[in-house]
Amino acid sequence: MNLDASQRRQLLEFGRKSIELGLVTGRQPGWPDAEIDAELQLERASFTTLKIGGRLRGCCGTLLPVRSLAEDVWRNAWASAFSDPRFPPLARSEYPLLDLHVSILSPLEPVPVASELELLESLRPGTDGLLLELDTARATFLPAVWEQLPEPGEFLRHLKEKAGWPAEFWSSRIRVYRYTTQAISADELG
Repeated sequence: MNLDASQRRQLLEFGRKSIELGLVTGRQPGWPDAEIDAELQLERASFTTLKIGGRLRGCCGTLLPVRSLAEDVWRNAWASAFSDPRFPPLARSEYPLLDLHVSILSPLEPVPVASELELLESLRPGTDGLLLELDTARATFLPAVWEQLPEPGEFLRHLKEKAGWPAEFWSSRIRVYRYTTQAISADELG
């Protein structure tokens, strides 16, 4: 899915409006069922990442498509601002400082690997988002995380720790999926 500048701008506006309404009402706003471009009505998975001064301030999303892309961004933006368990709810004073980024996920692609070494050899740094699942535990890193963790071994160790596993843990039962993203931010739109 290659969105044009107008469509990308519209997604960012949906995310900002959802957060603005959350700040005013103190609760998650319902989807406004607005007039949206046909491409934005397609079911797609997305993540919304919030940063202030380059530092993470919230990030929530979906890994599988469950609703229109526009509504997914609407709901994920609100969740990133007000219900990411790693951060307190966004304060009004923080809103003007907020950088909002949207990542549209490609479909998940299973990565059949028999070992951690095989997985490390198959990773595409800077390109792959990665999802690990085992029983009820799962964790994902968006491709943007490669900027902070550019070495595949380090990337994978941190992802395992995010899942609640020891850094050196590996099991043949771990299910691995990769995906790519189309990243959208106000900086790129000018």
